[in-house]
Amino acid sequence: MHALLDAISRLERPTDAQRVFHGRGGLHPGSEQWSLDAYPPVWLLTSHQPVSDSDLDTVLEALRERWSVLAPSEPLNCVFQLRQEARSETRVLSGDVPDPHTVSEGPVRFRVHLPRGLNHGLFLDMAAGRQWVRDRMRAQPGARVLNLFAYTCAFSVVAMQAGASQVVNVDMAGGALNIGKQNHALNGLGQGASFLPHDIFSSWGKLRRSGPHDLVIVDPPAYQKGSFVAEKDYVRLMRRLPDLLAPGGHAMLCLNSTKLETSFLLDLMQVAAPSLRFLERLPNPPAFDDASPERALKVLIFQAPSDGPGDDEGNPGHVP
Repeated sequence: MHALLDAISRLERPTDAQRVFHGRGGLHPGSEQWSLDAYPPVWLLTSHQPVSDSDLDTVLEALRERWSVLAPSEPLNCVFQLRQEARSETRVLSGDVPDPHTVSEGPVRFRVHLPRGLNHGLFLDMAAGRQWVRDRMRAQPGARVLNLFAYTCAFSVVAMQAGASQVVNVDMAGGALNIGKQNHALNGLGQGASFLPHDIFSSWGKLRRSGPHDLVIVDPPAYQKGSFVAEKDYVRLMRRLPDLLAPGGHAMLCLNSTKLETSFLLDLMQVAAPSLRFLERLPNPPAFDDASPERALKVLIFQAPSDGPGDDEGNPGHVP
């Protein structure tokens, strides 16, 4: 874990939520199991393999030493999570965790919850996707957005802040949507967003009537038993996109799977909705660089045909 300790020795004090060490990307031999994230004022240390108390103490001591330089008058707040497949064990190693815990990403604020659950309320690897949504909404003020698998509605908050007139957030997890409502209130967003705790596959009629949508965001889990399995369910979503999108509208399709590559989405789209044109794959944040980019998060942008000439953007893209 030399690379992790070296990264800790060079830490700067963060202001926004961000990843600061990404062993999972395979670029740091010997530290592949580790990641370190900043959710100010808390550090989140994660291991994807069991770790000895000795190794954990070594990392914690390195954090304490660096923090004493960065913030000598402040306690070190550190949470450790052991993640194995779909299970996690989380405990506070040092200091305290605010409750409620609010973090920032640029101009946006989000509620997070580190000590409980497998996920923490904000997916840091999706920062570039949120920036793309922000830029898209600034270029198209008043746009209508459909946010599928909305989780805590981070995309919705960004879209509304940047000028969207309406966002429909859909997720089966009512608890996550409640946090999404808090995120909207936290950012002073009072109107324009709706929150539907529905099964997407049983709600197509309602979703179609809420449109047409200038942007449809699809960010499902790669695998969630009883809810979504990418290999069989993604194509069902794609078939609906032409009916949900306004002429010239955009679709953002996300896939966080180490096994399924970009070609999985591109090939399915050619079968399910060939009228949608592929524009680009968004680059992931530099902190999430991966030795094998196809194992990392894939975020692809497509565009529906327009009613008239000159409305489509860009040229057919290529996979980097």
